[in-house]
Amino acid sequence: MFFGKLLPREGNFFDLFNQHAERIVEAGRAFSQLVNHYSDSRLREQYDREVGEAERAADRVTHEVNRQIHRTFITPIDRDQIHQLINAMDDVADLLQDAAETMALYDLRSVNQEIHQLTDLAVRCCERVKDAVALIGKLADGPTAEAALKTCEEIDRLESDADRVMRSAMSRLFREEPDVREVLKLKAVYELLEAVTDRCEDVANLIEGIVLEHS
Repeated sequence: MFFGKLLPREGNFFDLFNQHAERIVEAGRAFSQLVNHYSDSRLREQYDREVGEAERAADRVTHEVNRQIHRTFITPIDRDQIHQLINAMDDVADLLQDAAETMALYDLRSVNQEIHQLTDLAVRCCERVKDAVALIGKLADGPTAEAALKTCEEIDRLESDADRVMRSAMSRLFREEPDVREVLKLKAVYELLEAVTDRCEDVANLIEGIVLEHS
């Protein structure tokens, strides 16, 4: 018991979750700007760097959360929930960086309507993740818990919208694009952007579990 008294009892996990969610939104918005200014190589490189900077900042927050898990005697929610949540959130940032890097490495010459649509849905999912994360530190309040669940439901709907855009985009790609190289490039980008919304849905599912257990 003496050892337990030497360790922090709560930690600042909710603050760190919020910091990470902010980095996710920064990465998402920077990626959106990259897509919107894709024809300008200078701006494209600038926003690509911003995506990478946000992802690295998110990694640092993830590292701090995992460090605090081992240093905190009593955590505000279950340790496994903390670990799963921060790593699912970190996957979102990683996937956004992967999408930006893939577009550069594959030398994608231009972006189409489907990439714009998937990007918009991915950014909206990231923003809703930030909203949901901001609520989990106040789950003792009934209306707050309900608001968190509604936000998670919205993330689920956005992910379903991304699924539909993805299926339509793939169908059109294989029907209309004659260049096999372009098919492979676009398919990879579509899959990464849809994966961003998938992982946001995973975050939402984890938050729903936390809400139901702790509210």
